[in-house]
Amino acid sequence: MVYLRTIKLLREKFPEAGRYPFDLPSLRNLEAIELDTSVTFLVGENGSGKSTMLEAVAYQCGFHTAGGSRNNYYDVHKSEASLGDYIRLSWLPKQTNGFFLRAESFYQFASHIDSIDGSGSYGGRSLHAQSHGEAFMSLFTNRFNSKGIYLLDEPEAALSPKRQLAFLFLMRELVAEGAQFVIATHSPILMGFPGAKIFSFDESPVQEVRYQETEHYQLTRRFLEKPAAFLDE
Repeated sequence: MVYLRTIKLLREKFPEAGRYPFDLPSLRNLEAIELDTSVTFLVGENGSGKSTMLEAVAYQCGFHTAGGSRNNYYDVHKSEASLGDYIRLSWLPKQTNGFFLRAESFYQFASHIDSIDGSGSYGGRSLHAQSHGEAFMSLFTNRFNSKGIYLLDEPEAALSPKRQLAFLFLMRELVAEGAQFVIATHSPILMGFPGAKIFSFDESPVQEVRYQETEHYQLTRRFLEKPAAFLDE
């Protein structure tokens, strides 16, 4: 199922003076990103704009831009979506159920859940009472369900390779039931999800790339094949 079909930049509203994030090379001449698969990955180097774009989508969805759904209200410093008012989302049909995971502010989200005594919706245990990886998996297994849109910013930050594979398995089940995922990631494991579309923010403007063409795949493969030789180079 694909609910979110297009992320369109409102270039006519961009400030005239070049400033972040409007001066990012990835956004230069970019008109829109078309989503036609249930799983879409946004990839690129740090500072390329992929997280900025995902935060803007979360803002337009009405999700808390520090992480959460439409029903989570708490304050986190510097959690604004700088691009949020400069994009338009096209839906078919509109989907309001979902969640935005922002790995860097997950601690504050977990504290918010404790403050409202909401751990029952996350496996019955405080997210703070679990390891970082366990807390992420508790979120994925208990909070994510079918027929929702899930925006994830670097979910691999807390996941071992084994847990990343477990998350891929969960994603496959949820996609089969009608879920849509848009994920910003550096993980060559996650972006290997079969049938996913990958957009590289290292290109100017953003371009769709094949999995094997991503720098993440190529560097990881070269290193794993000959680690000593790779480091010597």
